[in-house]
Amino acid sequence: MLTENQHPVNSRVVVQGKRGPEVATVRGAAQPEGSARYGMILRAATQEDLSDWTRLEQAGEDLKWFLRARARDRALPVKIVAVEFTLDGSLVTVSYSAEERLELSHLIQDLREQTKARVNFVAIGPREQAQIIGALGACGRENCSSNHLQEFAPVSIRMARDQQLPLNPEKLSGPCGRLLCCLQYEHTQYVDLLKEMPRKNARVCHTESGACGKVIKLHPLTASVDVLGEDGAGYMQGVALSALRPAKDSAQSGKD
Repeated sequence: MLTENQHPVNSRVVVQGKRGPEVATVRGAAQPEGSARYGMILRAATQEDLSDWTRLEQAGEDLKWFLRARARDRALPVKIVAVEFTLDGSLVTVSYSAEERLELSHLIQDLREQTKARVNFVAIGPREQAQIIGALGACGRENCSSNHLQEFAPVSIRMARDQQLPLNPEKLSGPCGRLLCCLQYEHTQYVDLLKEMPRKNARVCHTESGACGKVIKLHPLTASVDVLGEDGAGYMQGVALSALRPAKDSAQSGKD
């Protein structure tokens, strides 16, 4: 399989990263030229590029442990997550996390004594940590942030509610401890489907039997609902919307 720029999937390429040139692996179709601020493929990676990248990755790993030791010696409550060079070696970026604002000038000076590259310290949050470190999601696959996400869109508990998911924090949270990024992927489709459905607690009646009850659960993907009969008598599961009609007094009875 070739991308739009004729680079095979899984091939190694040089891209324009957020901070400068980087070596990356092609995961899918490349973006059309000029359509992205970063991630643009510059060229296929040469053997020299790959050798330089391996060397710089090892240098970054060594500096990460160096900075962790220095932070421990200085009793700084900071976690050094990653130290990464650009391919040309001109910039080294230190990604760190801390629960409070810290004075890191001594740590910055320690690093400058170890490299001629420009030094950039960047505070990151839990999602960015998971992106850098990598982890498996609840689906058993590599978490989205490490696999393909370049930016993080807002995710809210309303997205889980609209998809009729149990509001269980453990099941709705990713390795980073935040709401799953994938909750946003199908949210728009669910919102569109919900527009055609009765609200929870709305009263409906079965067109054939005439039995009426209250909607207690929605199934947007199958266009069906679960209905609890009048006074709690009877339970109708997975009733198609086409088999129901609104009860005469249901106009104001529904709630989100």
